[in-house]
Amino acid sequence: MRVADEMRKKLEAAFEPHVLEIEDESERHRGHAGYQEGGQSHFRVTIGAGAFGGMSRIERHRAVHRALGEELVGRIHALALKISD
Repeated sequence: MRVADEMRKKLEAAFEPHVLEIEDESERHRGHAGYQEGGQSHFRVTIGAGAFGGMSRIERHRAVHRALGEELVGRIHALALKISD
């Protein structure tokens, strides 16, 4: 399973988002640190869910990282997050 598909599955299960966009930006980082041939190393996630209401920016980021899990986050070199409620 591709990393983006794993991310989608975990984020949908954890937050039931009304907005979820996952973009693999790996190719834009060719030649930079952490780049892996075939991609799946640099991602941009836009997520919106009521579950984030009342959370600070840091709490939202921590919640996404928890939902993805250490194993999956450990395989990603860069993860840009845009989170709203």
